[in-house]
Amino acid sequence: MAQFDYLIVGAGLFGAVFAQEMHKAGKSCLVVDKRGHIGGNVYTEEVEGIQVHRYGAHIFHTSDREVWDYVNSFVPFNRYTNSPVARYGDELYNLPFNMNTFYALWGVKTPAEAKAKIEAQKAEGSSEPANLEEQAIALVGRDIYEKLVKGYTEKQWGRKATELPPFIIKRLPVRFTFDNNYFNDDFQGIPVDGYTAMIEKMLAGAEVRLNTDYLKEREALNGLADRIVYTGMIDAFYDYCYGPLEYRSLRFETETLDMPNYQGNAVVNYTEYEIPYTRIIEHKHFAFGTQEKTVITREYPATWQQGDEPYYPMNDEKNTALYEKYRALADREKNVIFGGRLGAYRYYDMHQVIRLALDQARAEM
Repeated sequence: MAQFDYLIVGAGLFGAVFAQEMHKAGKSCLVVDKRGHIGGNVYTEEVEGIQVHRYGAHIFHTSDREVWDYVNSFVPFNRYTNSPVARYGDELYNLPFNMNTFYALWGVKTPAEAKAKIEAQKAEGSSEPANLEEQAIALVGRDIYEKLVKGYTEKQWGRKATELPPFIIKRLPVRFTFDNNYFNDDFQGIPVDGYTAMIEKMLAGAEVRLNTDYLKEREALNGLADRIVYTGMIDAFYDYCYGPLEYRSLRFETETLDMPNYQGNAVVNYTEYEIPYTRIIEHKHFAFGTQEKTVITREYPATWQQGDEPYYPMNDEKNTALYEKYRALADREKNVIFGGRLGAYRYYDMHQVIRLALDQARAEM
């Protein structure tokens, strides 16, 4: 007899939500994670009284009322609004592209002036873009592309924009209002006490084993449960039998500074290619902090190699075709559920992961 109804591989958002729903349904769950902490990439840790996002900025946003009410049932959320700033040389621009951006770029003061400027520059672009550079210019014109898209995108993907396919940038949001709110969703905020506190409550009722590598202990762990929920890399689950999928990784450089305020904003993007990091995060501003010290993190994109932490799937045509081969294997599994970014080889925002986990849990009942 199995000891648990479910073995959940990964103590991140998908695994934690699934475990919570199964616990409420009276099912037993064992959650394992190869890291030494819960929370996956949303893990937060307190430093100098500041909740530090250890794996990059995580700003919760959704228009799904049920998902918003769900996360707020575990912990209170603050009213943080994502309003990043882009730095190009000594110039600062508001994001997303809006009237504040256009005024800083060109001195235009009305939406009509801004539209005319963008349309004139778009006309210089190709009607049939062959790469990301041509696609971006066709969407927003050369000025915005050169200063705010090109360098950042090339750092993020590790390739020149002329070598990236155009479909990577299907659209670039442009607003003709003085609105710096990055997201259009109805609800937005960050847990007051950090995401780790939320994940802890979601995992209540489950047995959790950290520093446990499922793929190395698969045979023993599989015998402990009737069904498996796997949120790791789908290609690793199948021992890379068709070859490895590609990912982009990240490296974080975090330091505590003896000053109350370093950059005046939670997120500042560095859009020049010559600056190796894509952004600096100042964590206290996620919670309107007034601490005497501050904690900042520089975020460096990195080429992923096996053994590194995978953050972003490389959803180009080659990798998408390879993933379909693995998905065909997964579809034949009778007792394994694949979930999360890595299990589905797809970039998801937090609210999307929660919705998928809720739907999958309900499908089990």
